[in-house]
Amino acid sequence: MAEKRVAIVTGGAQGIGLAIVRQLSQEGAAVVIGDVQQAKAQAAADQVAAAGGQAIAVAVDVSREQDVAALMEQSLAAYGQIDVLINNAGIVQTGPVTAITESAWEKVMQINVKGVFLTCRAVLPLMMARRQGWILNMASVAGKRGGGLLGNSCYAASKGAVIAFTKSLAREAAPHGIIVNALTPALTDTQMTSGLSDEQRQAILGQIPLKRAAKAEEVAAAACFLVSDQASFIVGEIMDVDGGLMMD
Repeated sequence: MAEKRVAIVTGGAQGIGLAIVRQLSQEGAAVVIGDVQQAKAQAAADQVAAAGGQAIAVAVDVSREQDVAALMEQSLAAYGQIDVLINNAGIVQTGPVTAITESAWEKVMQINVKGVFLTCRAVLPLMMARRQGWILNMASVAGKRGGGLLGNSCYAASKGAVIAFTKSLAREAAPHGIIVNALTPALTDTQMTSGLSDEQRQAILGQIPLKRAAKAEEVAAAACFLVSDQASFIVGEIMDVDGGLMMD
């Protein structure tokens, strides 16, 4: 990551998002931490500042168009440009299809899919005007192989949509100098996955050749690579960070 780039990270207050925020800051980027949990986002921004970096916190519900517009406005007011967008905000819904309510399905789709659409749509004109930009959408191996053991078909469907959207957007954006990719992690040790039972966790790990979950920092390293100059010829890629789970 080149110094002085400005990166928005949604869902950046904890888990993988916070790990990405920390690594981007260490690499010299100014970071906008967009999160629905304003207090946690501000605490993360304070941590970055204490370590000598630059970060601001912006309260945002990515499923709300007006929130996304405000996120862009506050980012520009603080730093004058937006170079990188990492769409990390997301929620999970588990359970068999027969147990998923319509409202639960809609909430997952609103945040995981509509949120990615809204942020990308908002940032694209800014990047197109400069003929430069990097967009990374966080998907999941569940979007490729289905919900699997946990019966999280809703979550898998949302991440499958993110994968398809990423490929389509990459084709649209590349002629304007904008690099678009997605990352598909497997089980990662974060607060989101802390509620798994030991039985569920062991069942998932049994399918991963490395026999362990990813660390948030390992996923963050891949994310930061994909928005760096070192990945400048990687376009429309859906990169697995999965300990070998998706090996052919």
